[in-house]
Amino acid sequence: MISSKKLIKLAKRWQKFAAIRRKRISFPSLYDDADSCSTSTPVNRGHFAIYTVDQKRFVVPLSYLENAIIRQLLNMSEEEFGLPSDGPITLPCDAVFMDYIISLLSRGLSRELENALLVSITSHRCSSAPLHQEGWRNQELLVC
Repeated sequence: MISSKKLIKLAKRWQKFAAIRRKRISFPSLYDDADSCSTSTPVNRGHFAIYTVDQKRFVVPLSYLENAIIRQLLNMSEEEFGLPSDGPITLPCDAVFMDYIISLLSRGLSRELENALLVSITSHRCSSAPLHQEGWRNQELLVC
């Protein structure tokens, strides 16, 4: 049987360990594996991590914050989920849509396509489902 003093020491040690783990800053790659949603993977300097509603993690450059599409997604996230105090930022879109947005941003997109995406994002939910349901109409709008 463990004495009460030993139990108190163990509890204090675990509290210190938990506090140290919470204070760690981590830095990862551009796109994490689909199965890993842990916040313990590090984020590279100059990047930030965001999650989609289907719990996929994306690590994107801070320079993407200058883009109106990313800002709109963050505003929608704040409206839908609120500001996270200690958890990750979750965007109200799925991973397929986020992959598409990141690929467009990395290649550079025209002002016209950016405006079309903004209209699409604000008027519809950001998921790939409408692409498959409504067929060609949305694909023409979103494909560059």
